[in-house]
Amino acid sequence: MAEIATIARPYAEALYKAAGADAASLKDPLSTLSLLAADGQLRQFADDPRVAPTQVFDLIAGIALQKGVSLDARVGNLLRTVLDNGRLAVLPEIAAQYGALVNASSGVSDATIHSAFPIEPAQLDETVAALERRFKRKLNAHVVIDPELIGGIRVVVGDEVLDTSVKARLEQMRVALTA
Repeated sequence: MAEIATIARPYAEALYKAAGADAASLKDPLSTLSLLAADGQLRQFADDPRVAPTQVFDLIAGIALQKGVSLDARVGNLLRTVLDNGRLAVLPEIAAQYGALVNASSGVSDATIHSAFPIEPAQLDETVAALERRFKRKLNAHVVIDPELIGGIRVVVGDEVLDTSVKARLEQMRVALTA
């Protein structure tokens, strides 16, 4: 995994420098491209030696356009470079590192909130405000429904985890009772 991160870093940094003040606006199109690059059939097509990188670029740009995402010239140049160097598999990691650079420059961190049940918008706003006070930074929250939690939430911000779920409490009780 470290090798992919090492390969992806220069691409992410170059796009970040090229984007300048528009860095945040390129985050979503790059995320869309990373989702496309993660598709197994597309990667198989791209890895075929009979297929030219320009054909792969046209296919990806066409699919992105169908999804309502037009490629900015800088993102298009990145995609061409990635394809010319045979690094399509690295594109999701490039997007992740680019997102981290944008977040770091704006003082925002991505937070994944795992919840047993859907969270109402007003309740989510209150939860995010409380989490921002807890983690002492602005959070960009994303909610994932995980019924295995039984109740409560589990929050992941970078390498920090706050687990207030019923599942975690039951596990703590199990450990205490068997110790």
